[in-house]
Amino acid sequence: MQRIKTLKSLSRAACAAIFLSVQALICIGTVYWALTETLGLSATGALVLGGIFSVPSAFVLLTAVRMAFDAETDPANQ
Repeated sequence: MQRIKTLKSLSRAACAAIFLSVQALICIGTVYWALTETLGLSATGALVLGGIFSVPSAFVLLTAVRMAFDAETDPANQ
């Protein structure tokens, strides 16, 4: 079956992806902040930890976008 790619389904996918991405960023940011403050990291240490956190954050965001697109353009879901 072919995916349904209309303006309506793509806008729904974008809204779902934005919602899921914001929720994930809040959770990841909270863990980052808690670790930085608990460990008492300097600015350099905080930047290094932020770089380490950026990889799983990008993976989570891409996964959320892919899941939202798949769910909203699935013909069985229409």
